Amino acid sequence: MKTFNTIRVEKDGPACVLTMHRPDRRNAVSLEMMDEIIEAMREIDRDGSVRGVIITGASDYFSAGADLTEAQKIKTAEQGVDYFRSWHRLCDALEMSKKPVIAAIEGFCMTGGCELVLACDLRVGARGSSYAITSSRIGTVAGAGGTQRLPRIVGSAYALEILFAAEPFSAEDAYRMGLLNRLTDKGGALAEAKKIVELYATRAPLSLALVKRAVHRGMQMDLASGLEFETFLVTTIYGTEDKQEGIGAFLEKRKAEFKGR
Repeated sequence: MKTFNTIRVEKDGPACVLTMHRPDRRNAVSLEMMDEIIEAMREIDRDGSVRGVIITGASDYFSAGADLTEAQKIKTAEQGVDYFRSWHRLCDALEMSKKPVIAAIEGFCMTGGCELVLACDLRVGARGSSYAITSSRIGTVAGAGGTQRLPRIVGSAYALEILFAAEPFSAEDAYRMGLLNRLTDKGGALAEAKKIVELYATRAPLSLALVKRAVHRGMQMDLASGLEFETFLVTTIYGTEDKQEGIGAFLEKRKAEFKGR
């Protein structure tokens, strides 16, 4: 994989670790970083040896949020639409990836950084990490999906409390509300995320890809439409080699060898 300016990408067993790397800006998400994450995710999706993606930051900060030096330059509605279209492309790259995407969070995870992790499939946070969407403090509204993904994850009451207050809250509170899937000791988020990917690497990759699509798209449908979509995906996967291998291995009491076909 190519070398990037604002991120570091490293394969570690079945996991591909994407580390945001703008130490001078505390990993503030710039337009360049958005483009580089999107490009990296495109390459990762084509790599069959990668079974899960981990997005992380530094040991004492995940991300300070959007790069406000860029946001401040937006003066018109047209410029705003273009800017937030870049954010939506970034979040879509995570949600639409065929791979499970896990955020491993240490330190503070603010506003745009928090909205980025909302677009990940799972979130692992360490004790001592903190979270906030501070848009109301600067006279804006969360524009990278925060008003939509947050209530779908934690419920509308918690989401409104977070968005109204614009105050940081702890990893323990984030775990209690359901924002975090796992709570680890300080310094342990990345290792825990890698353990999750190791487990997922034993599962059928096509199954994980279609489960991800079913959940993300199904949550935007009424129940009857969601069940119909689920049935379509199930009947699709029943024609795959991995389905034959998985059921055959279960009946023969052996470990399945999935090929992603």
